[in-house]
Amino acid sequence: MNYLEKINNIGRRRVVQDIIECIAIAVCLLPYALSVNQLLVPHNIVGGGLTGVSEIVYFATDRVVPIWMTNLIVNAILLAIAVALIGWQFCVRTIWGVLFLTLWLKVIPIADEPILHDPFMSCVVAGLFCGAALGLVYLNNGSSGGTDIIAMIVNKYRRVSIGRSLFVCDLVIISSAWFLPNIHSIEPIFMGLCFTFMCMIAVDSVMNNARQSVQFMIFSLHNSEEIADAINTQAHRGVTMLYGMGWYMKKPIKVVTVLARKHESRQIFNIIKAIDPNAFVSQTNAQGVFGKGFDTVLNKQEQERARQIELEYDEQEERMKEKK
Repeated sequence: MNYLEKINNIGRRRVVQDIIECIAIAVCLLPYALSVNQLLVPHNIVGGGLTGVSEIVYFATDRVVPIWMTNLIVNAILLAIAVALIGWQFCVRTIWGVLFLTLWLKVIPIADEPILHDPFMSCVVAGLFCGAALGLVYLNNGSSGGTDIIAMIVNKYRRVSIGRSLFVCDLVIISSAWFLPNIHSIEPIFMGLCFTFMCMIAVDSVMNNARQSVQFMIFSLHNSEEIADAINTQAHRGVTMLYGMGWYMKKPIKVVTVLARKHESRQIFNIIKAIDPNAFVSQTNAQGVFGKGFDTVLNKQEQERARQIELEYDEQEERMKEKK
């Protein structure tokens, strides 16, 4: 395969991945908008983020200015600032997320009667739904805009973490609900803080579970290579063979080492059991696994540069082979 064909293949794979991620972002923002319009607004609970600002405007204008309109206008202003200060790379996916969140907020009606009549239960359920939705959006390299943009801008010019910036923004927005004439009570403030807390828990849970990895060490007396081949071809996971010695028998032994996603554990166990039911298997949780097939420590620009370097290296190797 020549240099241009490799570039084209990488480009095609990247386009397909981008399309899948954009579809996932659009779908995942649907339960977020549903939670706001069907659970929070009917109980006069102001959540965090730009949707919380949109709710405040909605209540302050006696429900005249719709939530979706404020969300779109403020996001457009923030995105214009972000393009000038941060650049287009962050903003492209954010624009996509903002457009679909605005669409869902407009399409989904605000409930006259709340789905859940208990306000506390509504803020808990809404927080879990919104957090899970945002977690999936973040996993697909997306954003819903709003305070995410503010946090990114602050992080660029001040040594303040994105998480701390988001927390401060949410605290200010939720506390501002105190001045609304139809709320003016401490209970909705605490409800909003509870919603934010549940949302943060759900975001962390979704992202940590999706990225959780495990490490296998498989000890088999006679079937190590067969197990390694099966995991490599059936589970499509890389395998490393370690050479050690069983100290009791004083005999050499091959240890199969595998890193995989947690949800792939059952398949790997089934492979081991089918080949050698007497194999000794150790499974441990891996705190962080970075590299091909797992998480990456590089941003998108660095990834593209790394791919470019890899292609250039392959091209140099091919030229060296041709000279030989």
